[in-house]
Amino acid sequence: GGIYTVIKTKVPVTVSEYGDRYTLIGPLSYKTAPMEVEPCEPTDPYLAGTINNMREQGVKILYGRWLIEGAPKVLLFDTGSKYDRLDEWKGDLWNLAGIPTPPNDHETNETIVFGYLVAWFLGEYAAQNAKTAIVAHFHEWQAGLAIPLCRKRHIDVTTVFTTHATLLGRYLCAGSVDFYNNLQYFDVDHEAGKRGIYHRYCIERAATHSSDVFTTVSHITAYESEHLLKRKPDGVLPNGLNVVKFSAMHEFQNLHAMSKAKINDFIRGHFYGHYDFDLENTLYMFTAGRYEYRNKGVDMFIEALARLNYRLQKLGSNVTVVAFIIMPAATNSYTIEALKGQAVIKQLRETVTEIQNRIGNRLFEHAARYTGEAGSETPKLDELLDAQDKVQLKRRIFALKRNSLPPIVTHNMVEDSADPILNQIRRVQLFNRDSDRVKVIFHPDFLNSNNPILGLDYEEFVRGCHMGVFPSYYEPWGYTPAECTVMGIPSITTNLSGFGSFMQDLIENPDDEGCYIVDRRMQSLEDSVNQLTEYMVAFCTKSRRQRINQRNRVERLSPLLDWKNLGIEYSKARQLALRRAYPDQFDSEEDDWDAAYGEMARPTFSMPGSPRLRNGAVTPGDMGTLTEEMQGLSTSDYKGGQMWHGLREDDDSYPFPLVMKVRSRAGSIKSGASTPGGGNGRILSERDLRRADEALEKVNGTS
Repeated sequence: GGIYTVIKTKVPVTVSEYGDRYTLIGPLSYKTAPMEVEPCEPTDPYLAGTINNMREQGVKILYGRWLIEGAPKVLLFDTGSKYDRLDEWKGDLWNLAGIPTPPNDHETNETIVFGYLVAWFLGEYAAQNAKTAIVAHFHEWQAGLAIPLCRKRHIDVTTVFTTHATLLGRYLCAGSVDFYNNLQYFDVDHEAGKRGIYHRYCIERAATHSSDVFTTVSHITAYESEHLLKRKPDGVLPNGLNVVKFSAMHEFQNLHAMSKAKINDFIRGHFYGHYDFDLENTLYMFTAGRYEYRNKGVDMFIEALARLNYRLQKLGSNVTVVAFIIMPAATNSYTIEALKGQAVIKQLRETVTEIQNRIGNRLFEHAARYTGEAGSETPKLDELLDAQDKVQLKRRIFALKRNSLPPIVTHNMVEDSADPILNQIRRVQLFNRDSDRVKVIFHPDFLNSNNPILGLDYEEFVRGCHMGVFPSYYEPWGYTPAECTVMGIPSITTNLSGFGSFMQDLIENPDDEGCYIVDRRMQSLEDSVNQLTEYMVAFCTKSRRQRINQRNRVERLSPLLDWKNLGIEYSKARQLALRRAYPDQFDSEEDDWDAAYGEMARPTFSMPGSPRLRNGAVTPGDMGTLTEEMQGLSTSDYKGGQMWHGLREDDDSYPFPLVMKVRSRAGSIKSGASTPGGGNGRILSERDLRRADEALEKVNGTS
């Protein structure tokens, strides 16, 4: 999932800053830990003492290195080892915070045991290590129960809580609710109780209000959290990725061609008997993610595909669009038709290869025996292709005959008749007929290279496609379009997704850069579907050369999503938490970091060569700003900040510059800037700000 991706991909940039003083804490899974964790002994004496104390009291703990890039230290608790204290801890939670817990909610039980184990560990460790500040960063409500426990027990730990989505937001959006226009009117306790998640909501809200610094992953989620969790976030921590930059521009284009060839092989098998379209004029679009039919915008995607099919038919276009829906659902097995299609095309390929080798040998023998006789230089067709070869080839070709239409779904669904995706496909009648310009393939399973039907990993599949379509209604961040961008694949997202609003805030004309953003906030669903359809039609009418150029322009956006840039936002959050927890340790607004905390390994932040910024460099702080004006912080307060000065334009710049939005001090305090559609608010001028400062000085002077 997305949160796992955030934590895993952020490791290298955090380890470069903290080294072995950075430890990840999580639950122990005996299924995966032996393969992913190398056990070792802690070098920190306080940590070793704390672990030994907990082990003596029956807590099973695994400490070691996580075998991923960065190789961070991990501390994993076996929650099952302390289930004997579950009832005791439930009672304590009720007495301490008034949070009720039903008996049969396994996820909440795991959350309680894990939260109490983490609070236990932090309490013991903080008591032993009284010299160093400890920052604990919690992701999501399942990990956040320890925050109110630390606050109630007065444990000397600085806490940061990041919510990647709100519980209530997910549940409300899954129903037919006009979510964003009614956010301020929801009775949150009533709505949570009605959906049976009141106890979970209480844990999430307690973590939100007890943390020193509360952050979200996007402005859209910040707006949502302000109304549903009743606390305005202190800042936004956008999600990044580890971007691999190729030394030559054409390398990622070559990867696209190789992956597309593998998808072509699958298409030949899937559409055997109806394979009457040219793969050179075929475009692959896809949507992927959790099976959340409305939240992920699948309803809108299928409707737009039906309209695209009609438009292409009316235009008499020779372009074929194959649309993939990759969303795991309950299935029994692969369909016989899907397996048969891949089998018959594989047999045909093997037979043709055998005949090809035999023809090659015969041709060579004939040429080697040339005696100079006129007219005998080239053999006759019957000499090259004998009767046995013809019979074998005909058998394979006749096996390609099919009386039914190509299947839409590759698996046998558990509830075929009740599946919302299949029901909508039936409603719009996209049945993969020969006359349809848009073909649909629903793959209700994760992709992996061992799959007998579509044998590709997800990354390889994305690289082989031409466009990703993610018209989400509820998407706090949206890693799928971000991954497309990093791989140089154009994508369509919405201004209700965190990624969409992030790119809209950062780039002047994102549509020109291959990052299309559908407005689902300020217009009706019908208008949004029409806008999505127009984007898809425009893409289908591009020439191959135009699509190659667009992939180049998309790929140059990837540094904006690199953790080397976005990781500094996490440094800001930790700095802000330390200032709030230990204000006396900061004598002035321009404290020297090294004097306060000692010399640290500096992360190697550097400005990537792409994109080129003609109108001045964008600092990481422009990508998601914490409350700097209130806290007296500037970018130079954070590790690596000095690396951002003196950037110059390289000579090999793009012919079409990437135009970034310029932010001033006034612009960063735009009225409603953190809310969807806030761009229409009044921008405070520098004069307004000076007046406000003067008024505050008078008040402070009189008081």
